[in-house]
This record gives sequence, C-alpha cells and structure tokens, in this order.
Amino acid sequence: MRRMILTSSLLLALSASAMASQVYKWVDAQGVTHFGAQPPQGQQATTVNTATAPPKPVEPKAAPTFESIADPEQAAIDEKVKQEVAAKEAERKKYCESVRTNLAQLENNPRVRFEEGGEVRRLSEDERQQRIDDAKKSIGENCK
Repeated sequence: MRRMILTSSLLLALSASAMASQVYKWVDAQGVTHFGAQPPQGQQATTVNTATAPPKPVEPKAAPTFESIADPEQAAIDEKVKQEVAAKEAERKKYCESVRTNLAQLENNPRVRFEEGGEVRRLSEDERQQRIDDAKKSIGENCK
C-alpha cells in the first residue's frame, strides 16, 4: 500500500512538468493574434512563457484609528476610560472567583463554620442552603 501511494505521488509530481507544453503565438494575415500548441506552417511564431510567478502579497493599508484622528485631549480621556474599564473587569473577575470558591465550599461541606461577632458558630442547613442560593444568584448576575 505504501509503495502504491509513493508511486502515485511521484507520478503526480512529475506529470505537472510533463503536461506543461510550449505555447506559440502568431499573427495571421488579417492581423488576428492566435495561440496554439504547434506553430503554423510557414509563419513566424514566438514562444510564450507560461510559467507564472506567485502573486505578490497585498499588504492592507492600516485604516486610521479614532485615536489617531482625535485630538490629544480626547485620546487621554479615552485611555483613562479604558484603564478604568480594565480595572473594573479585573475586580469583577476576582469577585467571581471568590464567590465560586465560597459556593464550592458551601456545596461540598455540610458543616460550615463562620465567625459572627467574634464568636464562631456553625451554619444551620437552612442558612447553608440560603447562602448557596444567594451565591448562585450572584454568579448568574455578575459572572459570565
């Protein structure tokens, strides 16, 4: 099977060069240009180079951005807003991670203790379920 694939591949690679034949160009008595695989009898014909060069890559022109068009004052304001949005997004991700960790603790541990007024006590099952529901609701509203 490998030998057959190797042979087929080799024949396919060699067939491209074998299929490439000479193309001739000539102009007849009426001034019409012709192309053909064989030159005409008794007329002057020139060979045509059929090898094509690979296309040059087209470099897209960079469109002017809003920041490059706007005045420097507006660009500074935009940059400040972007930084604030990034900071809020980081804070939201940190909050979501914390809520998910708390939810996992509440779901996996039926005996959760917490400190309230300097005193450590255990959550009742109803309190635990309420906190689980609150955590799921918070995750649904704030975390994507």
